[in-house]
Amino acid sequence: MSLALGIDTGGTYTDGVLMDLSTGEIKSKAKAFTTRRDLTIGIRKCIQGLRQSDLSNVSLISLSTTLATNAIVEGRGCNVGLILIGHEASGSLPAQEIVAVKGGHDIKGHPLAPLDHNELAEAVRMLRGKVDALAISGYLSIRNPEHELDARAIVQKEWPVPVVCAHQLTTALGFHERTITACLNARLLPIIAELLEAVKDVVKSENIQAPLLVVKGDGSLMSETIARERPIETILSGPAASIVGATFLTGTKKALILDMGGTTTDIAIVENGRPRLNDEGATVGGWRTRVEAADISTFGLGGDSYLQVSGDRRLRVGPRRVWPLSVMAMQFPSLTEELHRADPFREIIDGQPVDCWMLVKDTDNDAEWYENERQVINALKDGARNVFTLAKRVGCDPNLLPLKRLEQKQVIGRISLTPTDVLHALGRFASWNTEAAVEGARVQARRMKVQPEEFLDLVMKQIEEDLSLAVLQSLINREGNSLNLAEDAGSQIFLKRFLSGNTTDGFGVKLKLDYGIVAIGAPVAAYLPSISERFQAKLEIPPHAEVANAVGAAAGQVIESVRVLIKPGEEGGFLVHTPWERKAFVYLEEAESYALEKARKEAVQNALRAGAADPEVMVKQDKIVSHVFGSNDEMYLETRIQVTAVGRPRWEN
Repeated sequence: MSLALGIDTGGTYTDGVLMDLSTGEIKSKAKAFTTRRDLTIGIRKCIQGLRQSDLSNVSLISLSTTLATNAIVEGRGCNVGLILIGHEASGSLPAQEIVAVKGGHDIKGHPLAPLDHNELAEAVRMLRGKVDALAISGYLSIRNPEHELDARAIVQKEWPVPVVCAHQLTTALGFHERTITACLNARLLPIIAELLEAVKDVVKSENIQAPLLVVKGDGSLMSETIARERPIETILSGPAASIVGATFLTGTKKALILDMGGTTTDIAIVENGRPRLNDEGATVGGWRTRVEAADISTFGLGGDSYLQVSGDRRLRVGPRRVWPLSVMAMQFPSLTEELHRADPFREIIDGQPVDCWMLVKDTDNDAEWYENERQVINALKDGARNVFTLAKRVGCDPNLLPLKRLEQKQVIGRISLTPTDVLHALGRFASWNTEAAVEGARVQARRMKVQPEEFLDLVMKQIEEDLSLAVLQSLINREGNSLNLAEDAGSQIFLKRFLSGNTTDGFGVKLKLDYGIVAIGAPVAAYLPSISERFQAKLEIPPHAEVANAVGAAAGQVIESVRVLIKPGEEGGFLVHTPWERKAFVYLEEAESYALEKARKEAVQNALRAGAADPEVMVKQDKIVSHVFGSNDEMYLETRIQVTAVGRPRWEN
């Protein structure tokens, strides 16, 4: 029996499964907390939780990760130098050093100017020693990549530095977005390399010897080699894996997939068994890229979302994530008693009376912290504390505690009431410390001036309304509409009636979803039944829903596509624009034959290199013509060819 080890590192949990590669049966599953300071700790604990199955039978390892996404959002990665060819820098770019040299091409692929080798040599001299990787982006290099290829060869001859060419990452128009994509890819090179080495060390220590594949943002798989070259393609890897897992577990071809994790809820529409890709490219950390990724709407609502009650008794769920009281009270039992003494009516700046704090990592660099910050660190060394107890230990008012910078630097972590705690208090979940959850709910109920039972009911209704709003907003986003339902005053008239189900004041609002809902993630059974009824939609929560992301990693396919464009030449004939060259032909049939042959060969080679076994090839060819006004004649505009090679991952018995 050969097994696939699927691993998903989410914002809160790291999930793992062992799947029989022949039958698709899930043999074992496990969850561990994600350790953001070192992802390998959570991965190791997760794999150790799978030991009831024979790990020696693992023939394939597949990893989905949030590391690239988080690194971009947090601005981490190596220093990047950017060489622009044929265009000056415009707008904000994620590079530390930027130089421009003469060259570039027009829309037909003709050089605007020769590549200036002297300027390029000067650029290399200026950048050397200042940056760790280079990105090269030529103007309209997707119409002719020769200047980018020449520049890379010249640089590497003089300087053994990692070099990323923009045309190798995307064939889409948009010079600025393509340049951003190349810079971010260069920035992520050492980060993904470090993760892959760490994961390999973990599996080696468990005596697992198998090829390692990584989930891309479109849900397909790529080999370790490709992931090291194109780490940018791992953005949105985790949410994409959840879509694959949901479709694999249910066999559905058309559905709304809702994945509720600890940190976020991700929603996507699947049709014909696959999610729609974002035509404009994924946006991460405010950077618009040209990376093809699944069209996913993400909302800051999860099992570990921060439950806050404002001074005017308003309830808010998320988007900030905190550690649940019930979870951390297992490690720090004294929190339950400290919560009993918390003052529910005391206003806490940027906080709640139930907030507790723990030391996430100690630091020996005393010079980095002010004296009062060091006092907080010392006060938490023997365990987590409620905000009032912590203030007493430090000897100051709770609102004068210097917590913000320590939290931002992830030295301390916030513990507070969450939806996970509410489910514990309601008796619907019992994995952790129920007493701490009940105590936290009691404090917040008093703050809201209601009974605990009413408070818990209000929280459940609020979460269900927020999830319903997220479903509606995801459908609006899918249509390309910029309407924000939560902020649009006109929408509130109908939205409130829909959410409340009120039909007594003249009219009510009912909606019917044209999709079934497939819900995955540990908390969905508590919330989704009422939401599916509200949308008059069939609900399916598959077996293993709590680890569907890891199932998606294990069940993924290798998919590699090559796109070629054929355009009329300026002086007759036809031009073939490929990701690797520009070539002229006299006849259209000759151009199409050449393009198909080369694209097919390239797609198969790419799929094999990405880890596929015996890939199948699919060809999509569209000839675009325009009808001449006043006649039946047609004018040829272009031919678009897409060749896709698809195959199961290659694995060994």
